[in-house]
Amino acid sequence: MKILVTGGAGFIASHIVDLYVEKGHQVVVVDNFSTGKKENLNQKAKLYTIDIYKDTDELKKIFKKENFDVVNHHAAQISVSYSAKDPIFDAKVNVLGSLNLLQNCIKYKMKKIIFASSGGTVYGRTEKLPVSENLPLSPFSPYGITKAAVDFYLDFYNKEYGLKYVSLRYGNVYGPRQDPHGEAGVVAIFSKKMLADEIPIINGDGKYIRDYVFCKDIACANLLALEKDVIGAYNVGTTIGTDVNQLFKLLSEIIGFKHPAKYGPPRAGDLRKSVLSYKKIYMGLNWKPSVSLKQGFKETVEFFKK
Repeated sequence: MKILVTGGAGFIASHIVDLYVEKGHQVVVVDNFSTGKKENLNQKAKLYTIDIYKDTDELKKIFKKENFDVVNHHAAQISVSYSAKDPIFDAKVNVLGSLNLLQNCIKYKMKKIIFASSGGTVYGRTEKLPVSENLPLSPFSPYGITKAAVDFYLDFYNKEYGLKYVSLRYGNVYGPRQDPHGEAGVVAIFSKKMLADEIPIINGDGKYIRDYVFCKDIACANLLALEKDVIGAYNVGTTIGTDVNQLFKLLSEIIGFKHPAKYGPPRAGDLRKSVLSYKKIYMGLNWKPSVSLKQGFKETVEFFKK
């Protein structure tokens, strides 16, 4: 198949591009390199450097020229804290940019769109864990609101135009190529600092629990979403909650880091717990996590060593 991957030079989507190419698909990437990196690009993928929100005419030309079968949509404003500072920009990129894609999907008769949603933000604060897709969406950040909005738009486009879609609601994705300098990606941030013998700061008491999913498991979910004839939203998580103190301890063991943890003030607005059920995606796509936390951390550390 011929697949458009938006944000294909980014941390997560570049692994998806690699797997699609490996499986013999023809891949075209669009990326504006706001967070993506040239070194992440698969050499067998064709690149267009455009912005899905701003460059609407260029986007239409690409759809017309390339004749895609499927769109895999990962381009986004990815910072939760920045979305709170500038919700208008967040909505322009994440909602209007997505609508630009959807309109082209209809015009040029795509078979399917696969969307990178967020299991960590669309459900909001909940004590019932692990979270299933049956839970009502209740996002509390502009970023989560835009991800939830696109989920609703996907349902509309399916019912109105027959466009098939799979929305993958990710847990906390980690692994090689993650940016260790941003606000997200505690595994990358801690790995980089600890390898440099610097003590990373743990926000608050370190008991904030997340569901950490390895990037290659995420890529496998995107491959199955491409191959399986399913429609709807699916969590992509492990059902295993890991807090930051546990994360620090495991990384210390892998790296041989001898310093004790250092704590700072809590980060405003952070969820205390977020753990996802993968029962639905296992039943529908036969996906389950295959990489253990320890193995995934080892691969991540090896990447940052290099």
